[in-house]
Amino acid sequence: MADTFRTLTLGDTPPAFSLPAIDGKTYSLNDFSDAKALVIFFTCNHCPYVIGSNEETRKTADKFKAHGVQFVGINSNSVNTKPEDSFEHMVTHMQEHNYPWVYLHDESQDVAFAYGALRTPHFYIFDESRKLVYTGRGIDTPRDSSKMTVNDLDNALTELVNGQPISVPLTNPIGCNVKWEGRDAHWMPAEACDLV
Repeated sequence: MADTFRTLTLGDTPPAFSLPAIDGKTYSLNDFSDAKALVIFFTCNHCPYVIGSNEETRKTADKFKAHGVQFVGINSNSVNTKPEDSFEHMVTHMQEHNYPWVYLHDESQDVAFAYGALRTPHFYIFDESRKLVYTGRGIDTPRDSSKMTVNDLDNALTELVNGQPISVPLTNPIGCNVKWEGRDAHWMPAEACDLV
């Protein structure tokens, strides 16, 4: 891993990628070029914050599908740190839950590094011109969605599809840190622990 870690900032364009998915295909950024908006989020199988909020993410993905919004989940966690985040477990996880997003595996962690992914989950919304218009958390209580008071992801997408400026474009992601290969399980880059 390079010495400098940078999280994408508002107005940035999404770094390119080519990653295998649990459906047996390989997807690149260009495969989603028809989407009116693109939600790329870093996620995994094991994290309690992901597990606790996946159903809210499902609702949001389903709600905005008719508006041409595509969701893409990327698992970048080190299998050596968290064996349950292996590709095989990704396949099983999706078979059990049938989430409405493409689920990609970033084994090298190059994509997570390019985006500056901090936690699972960490969401990035790109508009039709592929400019970053929102980044951060999905909901304010991802470990227990029953206590949710704010759904920042839904709010941002609602404003986006209605042609309105995003009122809260930046929040801190809430969740487990990305499990970086060769690092302590709880390591995060000091210069990028918070976005706001």
